[in-house]
Amino acid sequence: MKKKTITLTRKIQLLVDLPTKEERKEVLDKLYQWQNRCFRAANIIVSHQYVQEMIKEFFYLSEGVKYKLTDQKKDDLGILQRSRINTTYRVICDRFRGEIPLDILSSLNRTLLSAFNKNRMEYWSGERSLKNFRRDMAIPFGGECIYKIYHDPEKKAFCFNLFQVPFKTYLGKDFTDKRRLLEELSKKERKLRTSHIKLEGGKIFWLAVFKFEKEEHQLKPEIIAEASLSLEHPIVVKANKSRLSIGSREEFLYRRLAIQSARKRAQVGATHCRSGKGVKRKTKAVDKFRQAERNYVHQRLHVYSRKLIDFCIKHRAGTLILLNQEEKIAMAKEEQFVLRNWSYYELTEKIKYKAEMAGIELIVD
Repeated sequence: MKKKTITLTRKIQLLVDLPTKEERKEVLDKLYQWQNRCFRAANIIVSHQYVQEMIKEFFYLSEGVKYKLTDQKKDDLGILQRSRINTTYRVICDRFRGEIPLDILSSLNRTLLSAFNKNRMEYWSGERSLKNFRRDMAIPFGGECIYKIYHDPEKKAFCFNLFQVPFKTYLGKDFTDKRRLLEELSKKERKLRTSHIKLEGGKIFWLAVFKFEKEEHQLKPEIIAEASLSLEHPIVVKANKSRLSIGSREEFLYRRLAIQSARKRAQVGATHCRSGKGVKRKTKAVDKFRQAERNYVHQRLHVYSRKLIDFCIKHRAGTLILLNQEEKIAMAKEEQFVLRNWSYYELTEKIKYKAEMAGIELIVD
C-alpha cells in the first residue's frame, strides 16, 4: 500500500533571542559543543552496531557458542543485557551525560540504527563501508522538543524554546511556504518530525522536517510520460503525442558560464585586495560569485522540475520515465566541461520528490 504522506525539509535561519552579545555567544558555544558530542557519539554508535552485526563472524575459533542479538531476559540464546537499540543508547549516555541533552542522543541513536538496518546486507557482503561522520554534522532532535512556538508581531518573527534556549526565526524576503508552515505549526495544524540544527559559519539554521499530504490528481498509470535530460535542453518530455522542451542551453549554461567567468576575474583580482582580515576579506568577492552560481542553478532546477511535473499532471500521466540516464552519466564523465556543468543528479533528485508528492511513479532507465 502506497504511503499517503511525504516528508520535506525546509531550511530556516534562527537567531538566539537573548539581549546581550555575551549571552548569545555563550549559547553558540554550547551549540558547537553539542555538535562535537554528536559527531563523536555517531561514530561510536555505528561502530558498536557493526560489531554487534558481525559478532557471529568473531566466533570462528570456537564451536557451540550460543548467540542471538536479543535481551537475555527475553530469549535464552540472547547475549545482550538489554534491547539492541538500548545498548548503544546506554553507551553514549554514560559517556556524554551532562555534556549534551539526552533527547539529542536518543534521536541520533534512533536515526542511525534505522539507517544501519537499511544497509545491513551491504555491510555484511562488503559492498558498503561504514559511514564516517563529519565534525560539522547537524544536531538532531525530536519534534516534541520545540516548546511554545508563537508569532511575535513586535519582533516580526516566530519564537520558541529549544532545550531551554530561546530562538526566533529570520525569514527575510522569503517567498516560499516557510511562513505558512510555521503558522500552521504554531496553531498545531501541522506536526514536526525529527529535525536538525545546522551550524554554518557562525550562523544557526533549523532544518525543519514537515509531513505533507500527497497531492491528489486524476492520473492514469497507463499513460506514460518519457523525459530526456541533456545539456542542449535540460528536459525534453513527451506524452499523449504532445512534446515540450523545458529550458535551453543558452538560458541555463550561458548564465552559469558568465558567473564562472566573473568568479575567475575576482580570483585574479583578489591578489591586489587589501587583506584587512586575511584570506576571508581577500576572497569575499570570490565567495559571493560562488554562492551566486549555486543559487542560480538551484533556482533553475526547481523551475525545470516543476514544469515537468505540471506537464505530467496536465496530461494525466501516472508514470514518468527518465530515459538513458546511465549512458549520459558515463558520457559526461569523459568530458571535463560537461562534467563540471552537468547538474542533472540534483535535477533528478528534485524531479523525484516532486513526482512522489504528486503521486507519479518515477522510473530511471
